[in-house]
Amino acid sequence: MRRNLQPIILTAALVLAAPGIALPQAVSGHRHNEAAHQGMHSEAVIPTAPGQDAFGAIQEIVGILEADPKTDWSKVNLEALRQHLIDMNEVTLKADAATTQIDGGLRIAVTGSGRTLPAIQRMVPAWAQTMNGHDGWTTKADELPNGVLLTVTATDPEQVRHIRGLGFIGLLVSGSHHQPHHLAIARGEMAYMH
Repeated sequence: MRRNLQPIILTAALVLAAPGIALPQAVSGHRHNEAAHQGMHSEAVIPTAPGQDAFGAIQEIVGILEADPKTDWSKVNLEALRQHLIDMNEVTLKADAATTQIDGGLRIAVTGSGRTLPAIQRMVPAWAQTMNGHDGWTTKADELPNGVLLTVTATDPEQVRHIRGLGFIGLLVSGSHHQPHHLAIARGEMAYMH
């Protein structure tokens, strides 16, 4: 029995004595948790998630504005950006989107009530105007009493499949215009009506 333990003891001694050998993640994570529970905090471990998406988006924009020496702080309007992010939340999470396949693409009745309705009325027509012509798409937004009727079509059969595959929310996030749009709102270069 003693003979079988010798290699294990020798290996353990070498691991503990050898500098630069990292402990397995489970062990080091366990030790970190113990230290945190005992009130000892490591300066090397700092959370990066802001805890809320809109907060993080605004925090990122503030960092960009502060790093840019040309920022005109008299024009900065972070409240307009906050209102836009509220609209995004309303449309993304609370709007109803009834999708119908039509010749060449989709027709989507985007509807809602309360705070969601004006968010739909601001965001969906603006998206349609911005994206008209993107990848050969024809995008159109017509008013409904409780929302917007969005029509997205193409003549290329591959783009028709693409449009149908994306559906409402996939279409809404398409294009790389949204982040620059946020920066323009925050800089006061683009009015955002709420």
